[in-house]
Amino acid sequence: MANPVIIEHVRAMAAYNVWMNERLYAACSQVPDADRKRDLGAFFKSIHGTLNHILLADRIWMGRFEGIPYAFDTLRDELYADFEALKAARHSEDRRILAWVSARSNEELAREVAYVSKVTPKPRRYPLWFALSHFFNHQTHHRGQVTTLLCQLGVDPGLTDLIWLPEFQA
Repeated sequence: MANPVIIEHVRAMAAYNVWMNERLYAACSQVPDADRKRDLGAFFKSIHGTLNHILLADRIWMGRFEGIPYAFDTLRDELYADFEALKAARHSEDRRILAWVSARSNEELAREVAYVSKVTPKPRRYPLWFALSHFFNHQTHHRGQVTTLLCQLGVDPGLTDLIWLPEFQA
């Protein structure tokens, strides 16, 4: 794990996470609360349900990364019923993720993350770099679902591709 590009990739993904969540929540703010919470047939039912799931999963993974397990009942737990509270918590969590990733070294990415999955209750062990790849991929996957739901409601979420991350624009 001596390649310094790996940690730079992780840092870029953390920056992308912040950028996209700010854009996504701004787009979601255009949708009335009842529509954000309406079951639109997504895996986590609604925009609000999906946003809650992303935040919950981020807290679960950050707990694993930091060695402080995050308690939850199911992956459908609603952390915040109020959109503004959810938005504020998302902002806070994104700053936490960015600070944590920024403090990591390339050497640390080779360490193991060990936990017991609640989905399939058995011990899991992965290199940190791989678990972080999953972490950021999971966020992107569910944000893609939210952008689809927004489009169905007539809201254009704008550019979402990683290549448009402002830090990489000349």
